[in-house]
Amino acid sequence: MDVLKLQSRQEFDAWAESYDRSILQRLLFAPAHRRIIQEIGDVAQARILDIGCGTGRLAQRLADGRPHTRVFAVDLSESMIRAAHGHIAAHDRIHRAVADSEHLPFLDAAFDFVTCSNSFHHYPNQQAALREMHRVLAPGGRLILADGFRDQWFGHLIYDLAVPRFEGRQVHHASAEEFRRLCQNAGFHDLHQSTVSFPAPFIVTTAVA
Repeated sequence: MDVLKLQSRQEFDAWAESYDRSILQRLLFAPAHRRIIQEIGDVAQARILDIGCGTGRLAQRLADGRPHTRVFAVDLSESMIRAAHGHIAAHDRIHRAVADSEHLPFLDAAFDFVTCSNSFHHYPNQQAALREMHRVLAPGGRLILADGFRDQWFGHLIYDLAVPRFEGRQVHHASAEEFRRLCQNAGFHDLHQSTVSFPAPFIVTTAVA
């Protein structure tokens, strides 16, 4: 396994037990989840893949109120996948697995939506990950990707300076322009982007396969 991926897996394995108590759940993760759910809209029946699912909170929220939707939640960290049981045990339509974003264990065109919330900056080969997201989406399927927004002074301070220092290894928060270029190179079209500035800045990029 790539050294950066191994470091990331070890970091999240160690974080899994306290992940749901992190202040980031309120400041960043839950607001990003709400925006992703808004982007999906009132879709009652769909196949959704959530990549970098952590403890499964977004997967749970995606399944709630959608009785005919199946959600597949994957993460590189086995400890995160185990911790997700508490959030998804009540849903027999949520399936979880350990998987690498660059090598997804799914057939081509298997999903209507791919979601990815605040994990993309950990991926050492972001272009390869986006190509995999495009591969597993059915034609016309939608990617909804949320990550920290670093294109203003506060975001730059958090994501370019504080986060790498805190995590002690390489992470990369793409700029809005980079997201557009990476998505287009992966084969996506009809790109749209929106940002949220408070309480923590993030950007949502949507695109069609």
